[in-house]
Amino acid sequence: MTIDQLLIQAAARLKAAGSTTPRLDAEVLLGHVLGRDRTWLYTWSDREVENAELARFETLLSDRAAGEPIAYLIGEREFWGLRLQTHAASLIPRPDTECLVEAALARARNKRGRALDLGTGSGAIALAFASERPGWQVTGVDRVIDALALAQANAERLDIRNVEFIESDWFSALADQRFALILANPPYLASGDPHLEQGDVRFEPRSALVAAEDGLADLRHLIVTAETHLEPRGWLLLEHGWTQGEAVGDALREAGYAEVATLADLAGQPRVSLGQWVS
Repeated sequence: MTIDQLLIQAAARLKAAGSTTPRLDAEVLLGHVLGRDRTWLYTWSDREVENAELARFETLLSDRAAGEPIAYLIGEREFWGLRLQTHAASLIPRPDTECLVEAALARARNKRGRALDLGTGSGAIALAFASERPGWQVTGVDRVIDALALAQANAERLDIRNVEFIESDWFSALADQRFALILANPPYLASGDPHLEQGDVRFEPRSALVAAEDGLADLRHLIVTAETHLEPRGWLLLEHGWTQGEAVGDALREAGYAEVATLADLAGQPRVSLGQWVS
């Protein structure tokens, strides 16, 4: 069977299984199996696919048809122009989270400083920031050992050296350390949120997705506890759900933060709220 024939059949199968991007999914999976990019697939569309490659592709295709995320199947996802390794111990980096990185970079005006990424997962946020601010020292923390190992592997593979990853349940292992910037994409979905049963989210770790108090518990906890770990005039930046901007902004103001604002994501939805600690 040729590449073109295989892709046509695979795309039809994925479409029937409910994929919203069946042709793209098929191309990414086959490119992964063959070790080639999508352009190569089109250039050599009449190439015959060998039996061993067909078998590997069939396994991936079956898993994708069952809903398994592409990022877990091929073991990587691009974020901020960085190719990050992924696995089921951490969330899949998403484009909307890049607005959190953008907001942090806009407030990192000094050549040197310290930044903290809470619940770092794959290290996406910490590594994206560190890659843009080589004079800063960046710390990423997570309580999940497998996630920390993944983040460290990503740092080593990308040769980003101004970042460290340590085990910590939020601030528990940081003692009296202070930072100019604290960033977090904490769990913010309510336990009954319908998105938990849709798409890639079905396969991601619930502990990184769900929080009490209609998804606001961890956000509120970080707003209160971050105060003792921020330098004077330091910034706290939090990603949240698109319906939570008002609640998070109110919590920041009630806790004493100044310059509180909520920023939109790529779709124009409220996604990141931030405040400056001036007390």
